[in-house]
Amino acid sequence: MKNLSYKNINIAYSDTGKGTAIVLLHGFLENSTMWDFFVAEYSKKYRVITIDLLGHGETECLGYVHSMEDMADAISAVLHELRIRKAIFMGHSMGGYVALAFAELYPDMIKGLVLQNSTSRADSEERKVNRDRAIKAVKQNYTAFVRMSIANLFSEENRERLADDIEALREQAVKTPLQGIVAALEGMKVRNDREVILHFSPYPVMLVLGKHDQSLIYEEHADQVENTDVKLVTYPYGHMSHIENRDELLKETLAFFKGC
Repeated sequence: MKNLSYKNINIAYSDTGKGTAIVLLHGFLENSTMWDFFVAEYSKKYRVITIDLLGHGETECLGYVHSMEDMADAISAVLHELRIRKAIFMGHSMGGYVALAFAELYPDMIKGLVLQNSTSRADSEERKVNRDRAIKAVKQNYTAFVRMSIANLFSEENRERLADDIEALREQAVKTPLQGIVAALEGMKVRNDREVILHFSPYPVMLVLGKHDQSLIYEEHADQVENTDVKLVTYPYGHMSHIENRDELLKETLAFFKGC
């Protein structure tokens, strides 16, 4: 990983391969390592950038609330450093929220957008309450919160089959500092609704959802792409399509990138 000094903190990123730039943004409690398999595949044809978002991985915390706009601005600083003027963005979960914030702030820099197990919609009132509960829980028992959170991201039928992957993810997740977790939860809670981007984006957009995703209930989010040109890809499992449906997602995204 390389480091960029930004507002008195370090931002960690990687830059692999040549060609059209693809920016991969991880989700909450994750970091750039979640993309290792995809970086190896994508970089055969593309220039692949991964970035540890604020308070995650090797990137330091910037404050006590990391808004999606704060994270988007940090990404902009990395792309400026790398002299990348336009890129395809792919974000998992919170990474999708950040990609949408980036698309709103820097629309001319987007060539295509993949929202993987993510949504353009703001938190519902119920979900905001759940974020506050999560903040309380992680302050009370950090390790228990992280361990439970990771397991719940997978569909029940996959938890035994993918036990090793779940354990590896937990090992990465517990490296996330408490401040980084709380700041991200606060930032996701107050994020704006950006569904309008799905209706009017001048670039291709793909939304990937899991039928048994406990974090983003399928029926509540599939309808956001009705009457749009957004390509909806549905998988039969949970919130972790890059693991639960890895090969299918690779094939689908490579086909999508070609059209951007």
